[in-house]
Amino acid sequence: MAKWLLMLFDAFSLSIPCQFHPKVNSTIIMPRVSRHHIVNRSFCTFQPLSPQDALEERLILDSIAWPETPLLPSPISLEQTTDPAQSTVTILPGRKGGQWHVGDQLEVMIQTFDFQGRPKKSGGDFITARLHNRKLEAGVAGQVVDHLNGSYSAVFSLLWEGDAQVEVTLVHPSEAVTLLNRLNREQPDRTYFKSLYRSGSVSETTICNVCLRPTKQLKCNYTDLRTGEPWFCYKPTNLSCDTRINHFRVAFKQSLTLKEEKLFQSGVNQKVCIQGIGSFNVLPKEDGQLKVKSSSVTSLPSGYYYQGVWRALGGTTVSQFNSSAITQCLKGKAVHMYGDSTVRQWFEFLNALLPGLKEFDLHSRKQVGPFMSLDYENNILVTYRCHGPPIHWTPIPTRELRYIANELDDLNAGPNTVVVLSIWAHISTYPMEIYIRRLQSIRRAVVRLLDTNPGTMVIIRTANSRALSLQVSLTNSDWYSLQCDKVLKAMFKGLKVHLIDAWEMTLAHHLPHNIHPPPPIIKNMVNCLFSYICPQKHG
Repeated sequence: MAKWLLMLFDAFSLSIPCQFHPKVNSTIIMPRVSRHHIVNRSFCTFQPLSPQDALEERLILDSIAWPETPLLPSPISLEQTTDPAQSTVTILPGRKGGQWHVGDQLEVMIQTFDFQGRPKKSGGDFITARLHNRKLEAGVAGQVVDHLNGSYSAVFSLLWEGDAQVEVTLVHPSEAVTLLNRLNREQPDRTYFKSLYRSGSVSETTICNVCLRPTKQLKCNYTDLRTGEPWFCYKPTNLSCDTRINHFRVAFKQSLTLKEEKLFQSGVNQKVCIQGIGSFNVLPKEDGQLKVKSSSVTSLPSGYYYQGVWRALGGTTVSQFNSSAITQCLKGKAVHMYGDSTVRQWFEFLNALLPGLKEFDLHSRKQVGPFMSLDYENNILVTYRCHGPPIHWTPIPTRELRYIANELDDLNAGPNTVVVLSIWAHISTYPMEIYIRRLQSIRRAVVRLLDTNPGTMVIIRTANSRALSLQVSLTNSDWYSLQCDKVLKAMFKGLKVHLIDAWEMTLAHHLPHNIHPPPPIIKNMVNCLFSYICPQKHG
């Protein structure tokens, strides 16, 4: 059995940026969880899996299962859900009665209350935590432990000397998470797409998706022959399936009641800080004290910010690269980026930063690509191509709908080739099986690539947090992103690939969350990227 299967039970607790084996630093779920993974299979078509892949799928689904919320009343009542304004955060005493030193761990207790002031009795709230000091531009993500009784712990590694401020945020109450989970099981087609078909003067447009509801209308099956990735469109009335010329997102179908919508109110119960703790002081590391410690329940964070610079904990040291250092690093290399717009952002960042790198006009559409930039003098090639459907952009010609696995199989790679991948933001409205199978396909291609071209470097960007409105929550909530983040880290654990932990790098930073993180965070991500490609010798 493949070695990654043997490590799946603890995979989602391990993810470090600038290191091979990352540790997911987010909500830890204690054992009592749902084992039921209900998918509306009446209109979602799944390719048969090998016994090994089926086992892996089941183990991963079990590992990310969220605590069950008690049966929701009908109609749902906001008053019975978690109210961040009445919930509390309390620092637990340090090992020396209120003194903390660099290298210690700080633990806080979170008690949740509903809008009527009554203590909650069940878990499942999606809570994030960070420790920060704005003056020092320091920050680190905390690990949240759900005790399944309305109380939570947040544990922080103390990594800098001086003031530190605890910030605990209710992203979603458990009742909202239950609805998000239900939507993916029951309405995987709520974000829907269309394709234009044309032959001569005749044209038609039909609806397309991974999951298409059965109707009397025939379907065109565009399942990829190499990867097995499913995609379907209703067949045009007067045209054949092979006259399809493009793909585009149409709309999002909102299907919640007004009372259910109240579970997703910015400033009320969605991404709202739970108040209760002021600053406290962290003393210098004690003589003879070991480096930062982890506990039996939590693991170390991936890294932390200090003076605005990301410092990885273990693994490759993150160096700072200016434009000339990046150019020197990339001399004679080809960097191929595949995925969504969060990695296209890196492509655009490099184009703006490197004076010798010039984008070659391929007459591609602005969002879609493909894009290619060249530095002739230094023999540098940087490319970007979006991943295959589902993808939520302006019309994409069908000839540009490429699956990452196929692109990797066709890549002319070698020791001077770097592959950068990011795929998560466009697959969040589907049952997790869809994402798992997409990653299994990509992983098989990565394994083939590294087997035949062992000098090739593969770097994967993980999911990140973003600003949330009602519609964004229903399609691309941070909870969906966290689930994708856990799956991705479990899937690639143990392979010779590098992960850049965008989840922690956005959570630990003081800047507002954005699907496309602001330049200071991107600069730190790019420094991680080039610290892998061209590790610097220190000391």
